[in-house]
Amino acid sequence: MEVERSKTNPPAAGRIDPDLKDHAPAPPLSGRPAQLGLRGWLRSLEIIMVASLFGLHLYLDLLASTDRVKVRGWFRPLLRLVATRFFEQKGKKKEERQRWQAVWLKKRLLRLGPTFIKIGQAIATRADLLPLAYVKELSKLLDEVPPFDHAQAMSILEHELGAPAGKLFSSIGSRPIAAASLGQVYFATLPGGEEVAVKIQRPRLREIIAFDLRILKRIVRALHRYPKLFRGVDWSGVLDEFASTIIEEMDYVKEAGHAEQFREQFKSWNEVHVPRIYWDLVTPRVLTMEFIHGWKVTDLDHLSRIHMSGAQVNRLLARTYLKQMLEDGFFHADPHPGNLRVMPDGRLAFFDFGMAGRIDAELQGRMIDAFFHILNRDVEGLVEDLIGLGFISGNVDRRSIRPIVQQVFRSYLGLKLSEIRFKELTYELADVVYEYHFRVPARFTYMIRTLLELEGIGVAIDPDFKFVETARPFARSFLFKREARNLGNALVEKLLHGKDGTIDLRQILYLARTAGRMLMERVSNS
Repeated sequence: MEVERSKTNPPAAGRIDPDLKDHAPAPPLSGRPAQLGLRGWLRSLEIIMVASLFGLHLYLDLLASTDRVKVRGWFRPLLRLVATRFFEQKGKKKEERQRWQAVWLKKRLLRLGPTFIKIGQAIATRADLLPLAYVKELSKLLDEVPPFDHAQAMSILEHELGAPAGKLFSSIGSRPIAAASLGQVYFATLPGGEEVAVKIQRPRLREIIAFDLRILKRIVRALHRYPKLFRGVDWSGVLDEFASTIIEEMDYVKEAGHAEQFREQFKSWNEVHVPRIYWDLVTPRVLTMEFIHGWKVTDLDHLSRIHMSGAQVNRLLARTYLKQMLEDGFFHADPHPGNLRVMPDGRLAFFDFGMAGRIDAELQGRMIDAFFHILNRDVEGLVEDLIGLGFISGNVDRRSIRPIVQQVFRSYLGLKLSEIRFKELTYELADVVYEYHFRVPARFTYMIRTLLELEGIGVAIDPDFKFVETARPFARSFLFKREARNLGNALVEKLLHGKDGTIDLRQILYLARTAGRMLMERVSNS
């Protein structure tokens, strides 16, 4: 579903500059990549070198610390010797080595520029796949991106809005209050006294991103020649989704539209606030919105002063995201602490809607079914879910897959619900994906990323937080609404159109039991 510019608050005529060179979309990723020239080959070599050294670091470190890694061929003793000597020199502990490696990677990503800073921010959430030292260091990419020149920023603002900052704002900061991979933010006030945040995009950003995407497409095409090297990953799908997301994220008009849609979804929620968009001061490269005072959701000291606990914040976050994913089908896909703020009155404010995910009704239904199959310890149902969701081919022999799935979930199915964590479950699944040629569909990339980010926040502000346990009553509520709606539609269809057949009494009983459980949970939580 494409988000359009708000019709009730359209930008002022003539405000969007028709700079076709800078505003044209990046070349499509499908088809044969365009010629990149010498500069492209040098850039490709730089990217491959960083990726190869990163992979080699991880592999040799693992090789030095465990005997579980299988190494075949005549060079096996040599690799083990290199790994042991290189990674155990000077008596460094494993955590110290990984911290050094993580700092090295962060610096290389910053040097590679916006495209790779975004990639680094994305993998910083993958605590299920990377050592904790990498996660901690790469998370700094959210806050440590250097700003670009202030004079350049003001020049872009004037070029985009058609007037110098002094005529549009009664005041604007001489330094950005935040810098990110794609742009930087200034605090300003409007002539009417309203406090606003002004986001200005980095110069030549579209040209840089488009160039890098063409190079990455070429690299992915080369990876397809070695299918056994990275099993279980749909590289083309992941890159296509990353490309569509980052291209959409570069268009601040679309981001403003996302914010308006999000506001509409939560208009009846008093606990959620979405900053107002000032459409007269919005273009594809400049975004002006209401400035929100408050604190990051992880700032427990300040939150305690307004009598907000980590558990309360977690519960509100869980409710909002379950509504987005299971009911609305449109979700804020970048929930790191810098994009979520608790206001002085206790409301939760959302920022930065450039990265948004979409889930259709069919996928919502399958996700709800899978969630309850996990809760009900239903291995048979989980196998069908994995096939239906695209993790396993529909041609697979179910009898051979069933014991594999049962083995993965055995340690979790025997646990109490309160002892299950999504990240730990994902970590176990990652091993099975690689070992048994399962694949992770590209459409789940940002969904999984969002859930892992949410759980990371949850654990940081409340160590006893369990996402699955918090999600259960809300998922059951959405399931009840879906089934009741389907049953109601069927009943209306038969009453109005006189079709033969009867209503499934088993479904009515199921809904009654679900309603009873929901009522009991509400009573016990009250």
